[in-house]
Amino acid sequence: MQKPIIGITALYDNEKDSYWMLPSYIDAVRRAGGYPILLPPTADEEEVHKTAKTCNGLLFAGGQDVSPRLYGKENDTGNVVTCERRDTFERLLLRYAVEHDIPTLGICRGLQLINAVLGGTLYRDLPTQNPSEVCHRQERPYTIPSHTVQIRKESALYALLKTGTLAVNSCHHQGIERLAPSLQVMATAPDGLIEAFDKPDQRFLWAVQWHPEMMPVGDVSSYTIFKAFIDICKI
Repeated sequence: MQKPIIGITALYDNEKDSYWMLPSYIDAVRRAGGYPILLPPTADEEEVHKTAKTCNGLLFAGGQDVSPRLYGKENDTGNVVTCERRDTFERLLLRYAVEHDIPTLGICRGLQLINAVLGGTLYRDLPTQNPSEVCHRQERPYTIPSHTVQIRKESALYALLKTGTLAVNSCHHQGIERLAPSLQVMATAPDGLIEAFDKPDQRFLWAVQWHPEMMPVGDVSSYTIFKAFIDICKI
């Protein structure tokens, strides 16, 4: 069987006006048995649809903040750094993926983008809008966990990992304020912040707030999440 093609949303450097990608995303997809390709943003809806059709699965990567305009809010904290190109492209891409049931995995910004597009809202700045003693924005190295998450026993993530607690890394200053109606919580941080969700009516639409692609190669849980995603893309 051929390796499934996994489209990864490109990162964007505002200063250099360039698209790029962290090797960790590519390596994680390859280790799990997928064939990664980079998806540069476009506002052309026809191009978005053609791009999505070439992929067996989609990975929405981390990066800039999701624009508050996507969920009817303002930049009321003054420190939101957005990327309109990515917001426009990824909104179109996600809607197509949901409509055509393309397996999808969101990571960090990806989780936030999916929640916003499907009708949820975000804290624009966790430290000021939802203060907590939990370290949600750790310093390097990102290969070391900074807090744990509690996995709900009735969730698909628990069924996959067979554990109720997972140590994760964390590098974000935004987070889910209100979960979109069609999504289901799979894991939360000790302070109650949603750290993982799925969309039960899709073949595979999962998202995590942490960065499994940055964890060490031998981290079984991170590999297992990617493997579950890639395996469903083969069907």
